[in-house]
Amino acid sequence: MTASTTRTYTIREVATLTGLPASTLRYYETIGLIEPVSRGASSGHRVYDETDLDRLTGVACLAAIGLSIDDMRTYVGNSRLGRDGAREQIDMLTEHAAHLAREAEFLELRRAYVGLKTDYWRAVAAGDEVRADQIGEQAHALAGQIRSRENH
Repeated sequence: MTASTTRTYTIREVATLTGLPASTLRYYETIGLIEPVSRGASSGHRVYDETDLDRLTGVACLAAIGLSIDDMRTYVGNSRLGRDGAREQIDMLTEHAAHLAREAEFLELRRAYVGLKTDYWRAVAAGDEVRADQIGEQAHALAGQIRSRENH
């Protein structure tokens, strides 16, 4: 009979593999987002196993898509419920997708504004005052749209 060995990881290795800084890993454990990690018998250092790594990889993905800590907690909790948590997962992720779509629209407005300002300065550099004035008016109108979205 052979003894099975489970691969373990240091906090530095887990940080590298998940993209989460060690301080964030410790924080997630402290606030209960992840279950407490076992400690080395002699060193007292955190020792992560494959299950911990899988959970943290999932949490890293949630952080990467911009979920709040509260939403990540909800997601992790609902994940444990399986089918019973599915409806809340769907609702939360659908709402988050809509939020990301609004952010993308806002980012596109800002990108368009930068493009107009670049074109404005190209017209100024070329001495084309008429074109610069036209672009300036467009940029002014777009800036108003951006300001109104910022206030909502």
